[in-house]
Amino acid sequence: MAYLGEEIPKLGFGLMRLPEIEKDGEKAIDIEQVKEMVDAFLGAGFMYFDTAFGYHGGMSEVAIKTALVDRYPRESFQLATKLPAWMAKDADAAKAMLATSLARTGAGYFDFYLLHNIGAARAKFFDDYGIWDFVHEQKEKGIIKHLGFSFHDKAALLEEVLKAHPEVEFVQLQINYADWESPVVESRKCYEVARAAGKPVVIMEPVKGGSLAKLPESVAAIFQEADPQAPLPSWALRFAASLDGLVTVLSGMSTIGQMQENLAVMRNFKPLSPAERLVVERAQQALQAIPHVPCTDCRYCMKDCSVGIQIPGVLGALNTYLTYGDLEAARRGYFFSTMGVKASACIECGNCERVCTQQIAVISELKRAVELLEV
Repeated sequence: MAYLGEEIPKLGFGLMRLPEIEKDGEKAIDIEQVKEMVDAFLGAGFMYFDTAFGYHGGMSEVAIKTALVDRYPRESFQLATKLPAWMAKDADAAKAMLATSLARTGAGYFDFYLLHNIGAARAKFFDDYGIWDFVHEQKEKGIIKHLGFSFHDKAALLEEVLKAHPEVEFVQLQINYADWESPVVESRKCYEVARAAGKPVVIMEPVKGGSLAKLPESVAAIFQEADPQAPLPSWALRFAASLDGLVTVLSGMSTIGQMQENLAVMRNFKPLSPAERLVVERAQQALQAIPHVPCTDCRYCMKDCSVGIQIPGVLGALNTYLTYGDLEAARRGYFFSTMGVKASACIECGNCERVCTQQIAVISELKRAVELLEV
């Protein structure tokens, strides 16, 4: 029996990082380049587009109306967007996000609709605002074809959410070879929980926000030795797409060049061979060998933190910078980890350091994170 999304080609166009230009002294989405990218994507036989209420301040949804919805038959593509209830001031504002997304995109309905970024303190907003019942009502009306959620948290919490909401049809997870065994992201564990629950998976961040496209020299050399002709991102895409039970693998492409490179990899997709899997394992080991903050995400530090800083998330964002030198991705990770309390709120009580199983100088590392990542 076919599963949901089995027939969908395994490259999806993520609309989170669209190309931008200067317009009237401000940054704006380069809609002409987006049109070119949409044309190339559909022309190569792909169909899944993924946006969200908050991407580009809402302009991602507007851009996809101009570049896709107004130019192609509605049945020729699959469109997904997301509802971030934790951004809303109350239940009415949260529920109104769906109507806003419909108006911005002009799509009429959404093939895949997601509750956005369930996890940590964000999960309660979907319960408190009655969003689960609301989206089921909209699904019955045909405005939502398939209901799921995106998730950035631990496998244990994912299992709880899926048990509480078995009616969910799919899950969107951060999966890439760098995070596969990460104690912070738990890519493998989350994937296994979703599959054990019978849920197909949409993969996000297969190239880790672009970090796996610009690897440290010691890691890049492993891939280049194995196949000098293969672009670094191709290994990341193929690792993700080689998994079973996928709806698609999203790539947040920002240029027509990135689009063409990804299409070349995925148009005639070949899963990783056993020998290629060994190459990826060597790369994973080389990444782990790069000096970084040795946080295992045990979260003991958070139990006694006087101000409630999400310390493992902050250290994880710092490690993104230390490992890859990717300041943009690190700042993005820091932003999401500190939506409640910034690391600069630390009062240096020392409770975290007294219980740290890895004997990390947490206070100093938090200061380093603030200096590098807090903007």
